[in-house]
Amino acid sequence: MKRTTLRAMWPAAAALALAAIGAALWLALRAPPAPAAAPEAIVIATNTEYVGACPVMAAQAKGYFAGQHLAVRLQPYTSGREALLAVTSHRADMATVADIPIMFFAMEGTPIQVVSTIFRTGRDHGLVARRDRGITSPADLKGKRIGVTLSTSGHFTLEVFLNRQRLDTRDVQLVNYPPDALQQAITDGKVDAVSGWDPFLGAAAESLGGNGVRFGGADIYESIYNMVALAPYLHQRPGTMVRLLRALEQGERFCRDQPGASVAFFPRLSAGQATAMLSAWPAHHFGLELDQSLLLVLEDQSRWAIKAGLTGAREVPNFLDYIYLDALKTVSPSEVTIIY
Repeated sequence: MKRTTLRAMWPAAAALALAAIGAALWLALRAPPAPAAAPEAIVIATNTEYVGACPVMAAQAKGYFAGQHLAVRLQPYTSGREALLAVTSHRADMATVADIPIMFFAMEGTPIQVVSTIFRTGRDHGLVARRDRGITSPADLKGKRIGVTLSTSGHFTLEVFLNRQRLDTRDVQLVNYPPDALQQAITDGKVDAVSGWDPFLGAAAESLGGNGVRFGGADIYESIYNMVALAPYLHQRPGTMVRLLRALEQGERFCRDQPGASVAFFPRLSAGQATAMLSAWPAHHFGLELDQSLLLVLEDQSRWAIKAGLTGAREVPNFLDYIYLDALKTVSPSEVTIIY
């Protein structure tokens, strides 16, 4: 009886064995899985020595971009204007830039858009002057040679500062220098003062030692630092922009919460400059936003540019056309306060 039962089970066992062999062969012969898509490459033009670039530097160094499946390469520049030129000439995909260059490019009708503000501060711009040229107070700037990078936030800061002293640029002699040449110009005595932003301004003050005097203040100019790209690039990559902002959100949180570690992202600073950067950290605001104040500032600056003859345009643009809302509305809708 047992032998009959076993003999009856053989066909079933054989069928199971054949099924197992067939499954193994199917697994062995089936096509390999498709490889995972490569991370999306993005080139960001940025001032890698400027404190406002900290969220970008942190997102790169801490792997936040990589975590969003982005392969980011940073392209260093010494000014936002040069970084934005890299974008408009298709040498970079995106740029970090303050408000003044955005205004000038918009006045020319260049199709750029702000994805998000990433940083604000009133502590990074100002003037440094030589005491041995008789400059100990702002009023002493009258008649002096002042080094400045024209058509930048340093230029605008100088205009506002002079106006506070009941002066204007006709009362001084402007000398145009790239941002990283301002220190040498004032150290060599080619100019009596320079107007610009840190770290270049801090380097100028440090090089003069006790012979230097620095003027500034949050009521003169607040730098609004932004992530910008050409409009067609943005509208073709809505999902990419969301992932980019999520990485930057992590980066700005790191910069806000860990200033000591963040200063290490700027290794070219001298010990004195690093100390000064750290002491100014509480006055800085790291955070993603699109605030109505950006539009108001751009409008004020465009009126200044028209009045000063710095642009061929004669009308203030609708700056809402130069804002890309969709990505930040997805990532952090409460930080979009622009009226549209």
